[in-house]
Formats: sequence, structure tokens, C-alpha cells
Amino acid sequence: MTYVLDTNIITGILKGNEKVKKRTQEVIVEGKEIFINGISYYEIKRGLLAANATAQLNRFDLLCKKFGLILLDTQPIFDEAAEIYANLQQKGELIEDADILIASVVKTRDFILVSDDTDFDRIRGLRIENWLT
Repeated sequence: MTYVLDTNIITGILKGNEKVKKRTQEVIVEGKEIFINGISYYEIKRGLLAANATAQLNRFDLLCKKFGLILLDTQPIFDEAAEIYANLQQKGELIEDADILIASVVKTRDFILVSDDTDFDRIRGLRIENWLT
């Protein structure tokens, strides 16, 4: 089983949220993989740079080295994103493009998204866990 962390979960780790830290440790002990998606990497990094949060930047860099990144790197990922967009648009339930791209990476690779964002609930077939609750 492989997990992909959304921005709000990464923020929880950086802020020392005990629930997220505990679940992260459990997953590691179970021998499962955890990755940071490239979109969330960008969202976190830009925010920390803009705030000149040097200590958090260092912790974030260590976290990225520990978990690694999952990137938008294949045509099937973009095909899935287009299908998700079309489906949500037809239902009048569009969400942010960044979230659609995150979901497409997770769905294409049959991973589990770890997020506290209920917008992802609109995407059929997306496996989600919330480590903040």
C-alpha cells in the first residue's frame, strides 16, 4: 500500500500534529511507502519561501528526502485528470485544478490519498484517508 500526502497533511506534520505523526510512524513501521505529491511540494515550498520560514524550510526539505516526490510525469495521469475534470464539470461540482491533478496521480497509480480536504470526496473511485481526524 502506498500513500500520497496532500498539502494539509504535510502542514500537519510540519506543525507537529500528534495524530499525523503517530499515523505516519505506524505506516512506516508497517513497511508501507509514503510520498509527497509534486503539487503539494510546490504549494508548501512557495508558502515557506514567501514567509521566509527558514527553520520550516529545512524540516520540509528533510521530509521530502525521507518520503520522496510523486510527479505528474505520464500521459495517463493527464488523461485521468481530464476525465475527472469533465465528470465534475458535467455534475456542476468542479474543484481546483491542483486537486484534480493530485487526484489523477493517486488514481492512476492506485495509491491512497491522505487529505483533510472534502473536495476530494467528489471524485469517484479515489481512495482517501484522513490522518487529521
